[in-house]
This record gives sequence, C-alpha cells and structure tokens, in this order.
Amino acid sequence: MIKNNILISGGGSGGHIFPAIAIANKIKEKNHNVKIVFVGAHGKMEMKKVPSYGYKIVPILISGFQRKNLFKNLFLPFKLIISLVSSLFIVFKYRPLLVIGTGGYASAPLLFISSILNIPSIIQEQNSFPGYTNRILSKFVDKICVAYKNMDNFFPKNKIILTGNPVRSLVFKNHNIAKAKSYFKLSQSNFTVLSIGGSLGALSINNAIKQNIGFFSKNKINLIWQTGKAFFDEAKEIVANKENISLFEFINEMDYAYSAADVIISRAGAIAISELTIVGKPVILIPSPNVAENHQYKNAQSLVNNNAAVLVKDDDTNIKIVEEIYNLSINKKMRNSLSSNIKKLKINQSTDKIYEIVKVHLRDV
Repeated sequence: MIKNNILISGGGSGGHIFPAIAIANKIKEKNHNVKIVFVGAHGKMEMKKVPSYGYKIVPILISGFQRKNLFKNLFLPFKLIISLVSSLFIVFKYRPLLVIGTGGYASAPLLFISSILNIPSIIQEQNSFPGYTNRILSKFVDKICVAYKNMDNFFPKNKIILTGNPVRSLVFKNHNIAKAKSYFKLSQSNFTVLSIGGSLGALSINNAIKQNIGFFSKNKINLIWQTGKAFFDEAKEIVANKENISLFEFINEMDYAYSAADVIISRAGAIAISELTIVGKPVILIPSPNVAENHQYKNAQSLVNNNAAVLVKDDDTNIKIVEEIYNLSINKKMRNSLSSNIKKLKINQSTDKIYEIVKVHLRDV
C-alpha cells in the first residue's frame, strides 16, 4: 500500500491547535491511506493536546520573539537555526507529499524548509490581520486558506482561497438546554453565563469574575468558568461552597457548555469567533491586547459592526463585564438580535473546502 505522508504544524494555543486537528480529522475521514504526523514546539500546549486526539507529534526547539522581555531573545537566533535543521531532518525522514501550517512557532521553520525543497505547502490563516511570519511565508508556500475577504492586502492574490476557519466537530453538536445544565449540575431556572478566556485562560477576565463573584449568586446567574491552568487553583478557593458555579481548568465537553449558555464571554481570537458564529449565542468579546497588530480587537470590531457581538475593552473588564451580563440577562430582544446576526457570519464546510485542496496532492492507492 502506498503511504501518503502529511506533516501538519500548529500550536502555542487552541486557536492554532484546533484548526490543525480539524483538518487532520477531515483528511483521515476522507482518505484512510494517509499518515499524518504533527510537528510542534517543545514544551508547548500542542505536545499534550495533539496526542490526546490520537496523532503522533514530533517536537522542535523554537520560541517566538518576546516583546516584554528582550533579554529572552538572546538565544532566539540559535533556536531558529536548530529548528531549521530539525525541520530538515523531519522532512527527510517522513518525505511528505504535503505540509500544512496553521500558525504557531513550529510551523514557520517547517513551512520554510518544505517550500525551498519544493514540497507542496499550505498556510491556513485564521485572522483578518495576519502576522509578519505568515506574510513572509506567503511568498514561498503554494496555497493560503483564509477566513476573511480582501486578504490580498497581505498575501499574493493568486494563492488565496476563501475557505473559512476549520473548527472542532463538537461545535456542531446541539444538546437540550435542560440536559446541558444538568450535565454541569446547574439550576435549570437560572440564566447561564459561559466564560472561556481562551485555551490558556485570560487573566483580565478571570480577575473580573473574581472581583465580582458575588454578582452571580445575587442575581441568580449560573456560571460555567474555564480559567486556564495558571488561575485554576486560585479560582477553586474563590468558588468553594458556592452553588451554581461550575469550574474547569479546561472544558473538554464544550458542546455541553455551549448548549447550556445563554451568554458567552470570550476572547476574540479568530477560531473562537468562528466557533461562536456556528454556536449562535449572544457573546461578549474581550479582545486580548497582548497579540500582534492588535488583531483580536479588529476581529471583534468586525462583529460589532454587524451588530453581532458586544465588545468590552480589556482595561474596562472589571467594571463593564457585569454590566453587560446584567443588561443581556434582562433584555431578551437584544439577545435574540445578537444571536440572529452572529449566525449570518458563519462560513460553512470549511474543512471540506480545505480537503479539496489537500486531495490534489495525494497519491491514488
């Protein structure tokens, strides 16, 4: 049997990992004669997440540019050289027919090496404002799958294909709201808020909930709270003996969480937004200020311009978050409007569109 080897790299956060997993799952679903191997950054989130989905992942030593601590960048040139050499060995070992990058530190050296060796390569760009790395790589790769129109401002027009962002299959699962609330052992009669500050957590959102924890019991509001690893132990002490709060470091059962929620609080990463357009619930977006080119604010503003989300600036989170939750809890008309408008922004069948690009490069059995 002829083996079709594909290398996929994406990591650092769920926003890069979950699209990579979604693409891999679709390829395996459509073509069993494929071996998929992931490449990730040593010590990063993908090294644990990817194997949990049944895929092999190979680490390389690489890290990104540190804006807050310039001293840490002293070893960056050496790590870059090592990562390029490691990528070269990985490509020679697996001899892939195709390399796919969804962002993250490890995808850059792998895509660069594959491109200069004339191995077909694809970028999947999630954001409306791409980072410098993908803009540079766009000169070398074959195709660029994007989620927004007018991306020829950043990429060669002849390489761009509008596919939308691939999302986890669980996002498409809908559960009865009563069943979903029961799953989290929450009151059936209470309004329910889901807070998901990204796969790694969001300090400003977590602190705002901490400072206003009494608001939820006072107003009989359920809270499903994903804190991320760094804040989880502190949050456990905060919610001890408090009813109607369901606490998680990371929510694996996101389909139940989405189904249970009346309102969702989220960062404005591209993949989060893509999932939220499918879920179709009212959302309060709090863009992270600690991202390149302030792209999360631009992502969020594009929804606000379509009356499809509420935007709260990160600096205003402590005060504004409870105000916006309360306003939405008493204003059903506003909730319905936000829900209706955000659903209009979804792009369907993104992974199928990407697979159509991938299959051109696969050998027949």
